[in-house]
Amino acid sequence: MIGCGKMGGALLEYWKKGDEDFTIVDPFLEDAPEGVRLVAQQGDLGDKRFDVIIVAIKPQMIDDILPDYAPILNDGGYVVSMAAGASIARISKVMGDAPVIRIMPNLPAFVGKATNGLVAGPGVTDDQRKHAHAMMERTGTVVEVADEDQLDRVTAVAGSGPGYVFELARAYVAAAEGIGFSHEQARALVLGTLEGTIAMAIDQDDKSLEDLRNSVTSKGGTTAAGLDALNGDGAVSRKFEQTLEAAYKRAVELR
Repeated sequence: MIGCGKMGGALLEYWKKGDEDFTIVDPFLEDAPEGVRLVAQQGDLGDKRFDVIIVAIKPQMIDDILPDYAPILNDGGYVVSMAAGASIARISKVMGDAPVIRIMPNLPAFVGKATNGLVAGPGVTDDQRKHAHAMMERTGTVVEVADEDQLDRVTAVAGSGPGYVFELARAYVAAAEGIGFSHEQARALVLGTLEGTIAMAIDQDDKSLEDLRNSVTSKGGTTAAGLDALNGDGAVSRKFEQTLEAAYKRAVELR
């Protein structure tokens, strides 16, 4: 694993629950998770070779750092990249045409609830894809997509998604405070409602979200009144469309 920032460290806590042995190369990391080897630079690896090399550095560092790691990838090995915006072609080229799998995790990886995007590049074998999928499943759920454009769309929906949810929750809590609750009460009411509602939607996945919404909405009742104020004119639906389009557009610009 080349580099181990906050997201890389969060994923590693769950990855290391498998059968693999992990080594981190990171000159700035002071401590590694239990059972993980840590070295400061590539030269400290000696003559060791690896079945998988995980790219967890910033995209602007790739051309300078990655070429030194191409010789230590075993024959039949592959590369996993979580470097946002760095294409499979770019990673593969500097790694001696190695097969590359790109992943896009999101923030809930810190609690083992990530929603991960995964795309396999040219030359990736079925066994390699299954191995990467299994690693990512340890951190949460995995959505495999067909190409890198789809991964950019995953970035817009799930990679950036926690930010949208936090903002919605913030506004929801502020509104609850506005009708007379303390911050602590409002936070408990809102987060508890969100948690329980999402758990119910996951549990009852045979029902559409529209059906679930309707099941709690009585004609002329309080929920109907609130929903009409929230999205009766379709403003929230349009805002979400604009949100995802803006995030996707930015992901494309960063390729």
